[in-house]
Amino acid sequence: MDLFQAVVLGIVQGLGEFLPISSSAHLVLIPWLAGWPYAGLTFDVALHVGTLFAVMAFFWRDWLILISDGLRAKKTVEGRLFWYIILGTIPGALVGYLLEDQAETIFRNPLLIGIMLMIMGVILYLVDTRSLATKKLDEVGLKEGLMIGISQSLAIIPGVSRSGITMTAGRLMGLTRETSARFSFLLSTPIVAGAGLKKLTEITAGDINTSFIIGVAVSAVVGFLSIKFLLNYLAQRSYSIFVWYRLLVGLVVIVIYFIR
Repeated sequence: MDLFQAVVLGIVQGLGEFLPISSSAHLVLIPWLAGWPYAGLTFDVALHVGTLFAVMAFFWRDWLILISDGLRAKKTVEGRLFWYIILGTIPGALVGYLLEDQAETIFRNPLLIGIMLMIMGVILYLVDTRSLATKKLDEVGLKEGLMIGISQSLAIIPGVSRSGITMTAGRLMGLTRETSARFSFLLSTPIVAGAGLKKLTEITAGDINTSFIIGVAVSAVVGFLSIKFLLNYLAQRSYSIFVWYRLLVGLVVIVIYFIR
């Protein structure tokens, strides 16, 4: 992989992991459209490590409090939230483990991805516009944590989007847009860390090259900026721009698929 491809895919991962547009979908579609070969395991690791750095850098203070209270003061808001996140991570981790082979093969079909981009865009729009959500982060309970966690398991299919499906579930469960996004990012931390560390054990020091380092750096910086942007954006606006983007990209992909 040349440096240009590493930069492009790093940007795609950094944006798609946190914006509700599906990073896994774009990491399949861009090489498919551009005629690039599969980047390989080493670069997959780089992208996961980069977005892990991004979410940890942005929420490190939150995680220090969550872990501390989760282990020592379980009855506080942060202590309860820590365990809701842990419990909410289990469904996604289990489905990811069981369907890992399918995620790397049959789920990478561009037609399926185009359809899922559009379907989940419509669902996000309907849920978001009809929700009268008012709950803040300190009002998230076990039910909300589990339901949002279960929804995260659907992100194994490219085009669904981990952030998109968890934010949609959050809105459905009564969370405000900003709260839904923040909980989605916190919930993603353990599973992104698990995916990155699992893949990291499968490569050697000799596999780490310039493209790996560039991929980590770009996806980390872009991911950090994406988190900051989305939290500020959703404090004032709806998900509409992402819905229209998903519908447009999904339609284009489907048309190109049948033309080809």
